[in-house]
Amino acid sequence: MIRAFNNHIKTNLPFLKDKKVLVAISGGIDSVVLTHLLIRANFDVTLAHCNFSLRGKESNKDERFVIQLGESLQIPTHTIVFNTDLYAKENGLSTQMAARELRYNWFQKLCKDEDLDFIITAHQKDDVIETFIINLTRGTGLNGLLGIPEVNNNVVRPLLSFTRQEILIYASRNKLQWREDSSNSSIKYIRNKIRHKVVPVLKEINPSLLESFQNTLENLTASNHILQDRISNVKAKYSTKFNNEIHFNCEGLLSLNNPKAYLFELFNEYGFTEFNDIYKLLTAQTGKQVLSKSHRLFKNREWLILSKITSEKNKQVFQIPENTSKIKEPLKLKFKQIDVPFDTKNHKSKVFSHILFSNEDTISLDFDKLKFPLSIRKWEKGDVIYPIGLKGKKKLSKFFKDEKYSLNEKENTWLLCSEDKIVWVIGKRLDDRFKVTDFTTKILKIKIS
Repeated sequence: MIRAFNNHIKTNLPFLKDKKVLVAISGGIDSVVLTHLLIRANFDVTLAHCNFSLRGKESNKDERFVIQLGESLQIPTHTIVFNTDLYAKENGLSTQMAARELRYNWFQKLCKDEDLDFIITAHQKDDVIETFIINLTRGTGLNGLLGIPEVNNNVVRPLLSFTRQEILIYASRNKLQWREDSSNSSIKYIRNKIRHKVVPVLKEINPSLLESFQNTLENLTASNHILQDRISNVKAKYSTKFNNEIHFNCEGLLSLNNPKAYLFELFNEYGFTEFNDIYKLLTAQTGKQVLSKSHRLFKNREWLILSKITSEKNKQVFQIPENTSKIKEPLKLKFKQIDVPFDTKNHKSKVFSHILFSNEDTISLDFDKLKFPLSIRKWEKGDVIYPIGLKGKKKLSKFFKDEKYSLNEKENTWLLCSEDKIVWVIGKRLDDRFKVTDFTTKILKIKIS
């Protein structure tokens, strides 16, 4: 197997050569064999083991086994203990999804902290067919049937070409020790039920199941390439990027044959699952929306607007002390104080035009009208502004409506405030109460960096 493994690395994963790798090791047979193969192939190996605190003493024994393995092989070994059940509850996740999120977040942090190049996991050929069947039973698109990718950014799975039987033979011949996870025999987990009840029947029907299945995956992958080319053409024709939004033309999407199929391919990656609701959104009134956990689809006239859901950071209030020269959060601004000469003969300030130069990115304010610290925040119900060029005040909600702001544009607009008064709808409109006049003796100039 070592020869086949080396040939596979050389032929299909040559970018791994001379790289430092982090091996995700559970202590089970697959990850132990993977570790030995990588060491025999002269890789610079570091081990990482997660104790998910799900199997009591057995989990602790797995952790000790991995530590001892690292010591015997004389390679760096990192371990961590997670309260997986608590994390799952706090984040509304299943136990398995919580464990996945916890381990990959930690693996990525380790890579950054230890200057490692790739995360190597021990998924093998039998895992692929199990994942295929799981996704098939849950309902999925073509992407969900493609199995486990061998390379996904910096995560590499070099054992996908090898079967569970080949790995067992290698471990036995080399007299390797590993830990058996007792939960692997329990059919209360869907993967184990498929592994122990479904796959054996399929192998009985077709003894060459794994080889035949590999051919099927290659055909599905080829078909997916054709599909993605078509989806790329649809995106280019019917969508436009605006800052952090993507705008999709509703009429264009409705003109496609089987629009629901296209909607799945366009929006599945953003966490959407209710595609009938998205289809109805195409003909809905302005203001209707559909949410996933991470994104919003908002109907605005003839467009569907895709955007990320506002983060907690956007609810914060950022303070700006009096002598601030620049800030980086929540956006980059530069501040400059300018003294204005006073014309005693005419009893007014000598405000030169070059000082007052302004546009949407630069404003000049009467410094003495400001109360420090200034603040930057998002808009709230009841906010009003006295726009320059208009008489009187206007509700900010009405201002947004007149300016034809989308919901996402409203949520991503920052306000510069003095006490409870809006000074500047940043990047858009200055409030008349703070403008420079003939009696201004000091100016605060602010520029979006």
